[in-house]
Formats: sequence, structure tokens, C-alpha cells
Amino acid sequence: MDYIELAEFQSMIREGLERLFPGRFWVKAEIREWSPRSNGHCYLSLTQTEGGRTVAECRAMIWRSRYLPLKTFFEAAAGTELKAGITVVARVQVSFHEVYGYSLVIDDIDPSFTLGERALQRRRTMERLEKEGYMDMQRELGLPRLPYRLAVISSPTAAGLGDFRRHLTENEYGFTFRVDLFEALMQGESAPASIISAIGRVSSAEKPYDALLILRGGGSDLDLACFDDYDLAVAIAKCPVPVFTAIGHDRDCHIADMVANKQLKTPTALADEFINCYIAEDEAISGLARRIRMAVADRIGKMAAYVDGIVARLRLAASTRISKEESRVALLEARISAADPGKVLARGYALVKGPDGKRLTSSASVREGEVIFIELADGGIEAKVCGRTEQAEH
Repeated sequence: MDYIELAEFQSMIREGLERLFPGRFWVKAEIREWSPRSNGHCYLSLTQTEGGRTVAECRAMIWRSRYLPLKTFFEAAAGTELKAGITVVARVQVSFHEVYGYSLVIDDIDPSFTLGERALQRRRTMERLEKEGYMDMQRELGLPRLPYRLAVISSPTAAGLGDFRRHLTENEYGFTFRVDLFEALMQGESAPASIISAIGRVSSAEKPYDALLILRGGGSDLDLACFDDYDLAVAIAKCPVPVFTAIGHDRDCHIADMVANKQLKTPTALADEFINCYIAEDEAISGLARRIRMAVADRIGKMAAYVDGIVARLRLAASTRISKEESRVALLEARISAADPGKVLARGYALVKGPDGKRLTSSASVREGEVIFIELADGGIEAKVCGRTEQAEH
């Protein structure tokens, strides 16, 4: 029976693989296991699946001399962590060891492919949120005219949080707000779950908040990748409180921003959003006060003109009445003057009084022998009645 030793057989395989794959080449695979070691090397397992079934798998490693530079460059360029579960295109060289067998040595990973994969995943997440009706749910919530109780989700040491607090509470108008901080991790794999937990605490608060603010200052794409998480986006969309975001730099826009009620570029811009609510209300009140003053002044002016008209008419009516009364009095005075006994007597008439001192108007009122009194203009006369004469007929 012909045979060869196992070591010789393994050596033949190594030589054959080295002849077949003498240089490096690019391989697309998913990182199934990722195991950095304390000695600086990183060991991993690469796999390919089709229809949920593993169709290929092999061991791989990144030597210490390449691991840290490669990892740092990849994460900065791709904006995502190099870890198990992501698909990569890696430059490899076939390695075969007679004891440890076949493996691939990785010396480079192309971030542009992973960026494309990430962009594809992001688009799929957005399409899913749109299909499930989450993209516009927050837009249906209205902000109170004067939002006062604000819940903030952020890291307590975040610089953006300090900028927001100072800009909001030290505003030049003296407007006051209540700001409650709900601490959460704002980067890394655990950030979405941490933020979701904080959203739950805000939503279940005994006294409802007027708005929920998610603050995160600038950072690398990798630092901010958690804000494209599907579950976090759903939690924001379903929050019963209007959610405002200020995440990253001016150029950044994450799925969390898209599902929020409103996205602001910076924490200070977010503070201005709420200060402006009070400025608008203050201007509305001032405008209303001006309109009220103008309306009152106009009303008073019209009433003054009306009163002046009434006074003028009263004066005219009073003047006319006084003139009429003056004419009436003058007429009465004339009549009284004409009927003055003194003036009548001065014209040659006499006033005759009977024995009882009463004026006589008929000769039949006295008898012969009675004494009568005759008043003239210059004095009186006592006379004794000697007889009466009848009035002559005309």
C-alpha cells in the first residue's frame, strides 16, 4: 500500500496553494466572529450565507502590525465600527500551516464598500419606516404656544448640553424654562437602547412635558452611526411628546432627525427655537396692546366728537328757548306794566272803594249816605253818596 506522511501531505497542500494564489486578492465576506487578543493580533471568522444557510466559512487573522492602523482607518472612513455582523471586502493572502490548517491573512479592508453597504442599509431602514407609517407621526404633534417643561436626553458631560443650557437660561429677554435632564449614552452599540429607555421615562412622566430634546454635539460618522438605528427611530416616532433633535454637525442628517418633529442644526439653534416662541408671543401681546390703545383712542375721539355735537345742539336749543322765554317775559312785563294801577290813575282814572275798603265795580253796590273812598294819582278822597245815576244809553 502506497501512502505519504500527513506532514508531507500538508506541505504539498501549502505549496500548491502558494503556487495557485501567489499574491493578495480581494474577498467579500461577512465577519461572523471577531476576537481581538491581548497580544495585539485579531482573530476572526469569515462566512457567506445564501438563503439563511452557510455556504462557505474560513478562519482569518489580522496581525498586530496591521490591526490597529487598519481598524482606525476603516472606522474613520466608513463611519461604522469594525466588528462581527458587518459585510466587508478585505484584501487577503492565503496561508496554510501544517498544524493549524488553512486561513486568510488580512492586511486591508476597503471602507468604500462598507460605506455603500451602510448607505444601502440606511435606505432600507428609511423605506421600512415609511412603509410602516413612522416617518410623519411626529409631525402630527403640536408644540404649545409657550413651551416651558423641556425634557433633554443627552450625556451630562456633553459640551452641546452646556451650550444649550447657557443659551436658553441666560437669554437677554429673561424668559424662564424648566429643563430636566434624562441621561443616556450618546454613541456606541449601547446608545440606541439607552436613548430608547430615556424616551420611555419621558413618555411616562406623571406630568407631561411640552417637548423632548435629543442633544448630541459633533463627532465622527462612527460616533453618530447609532442615530440611524431602526428601533430608535420607531421610539422617537411613537413618543407622545414632540421630539426635537440637534445631533452632530450642520452637514449631518440622521434617520433620528428625519422622524423627529423638527431637526435643528446645533444645540444653540435648538435653544433659539424655544426662545423664539416667547418672543413671538411677546410681540403678539405688544401688537394687541397697540391695537387696543388705538381702538380706545379712536373710540374716545368719536365719543368726544359726539359729545361736542350734543353740547352744541343743547347750547343752540337752550339759546333758542331762552330767547323765547325772554320774549315771553318781556311781553308779560309789558302787560303787567300796562295794568299797573299807578299808571292807570296817572292817566286820569280813579279807583273807588266801598265802605268795606273793597273796590267798587257797580253803583248798585252802595247806598245813599254811605262813605266811599276815591283814589287818584296824587292822593285819596272820602266822599258821601248822595245818589246814583243810571248809565246813559249810547
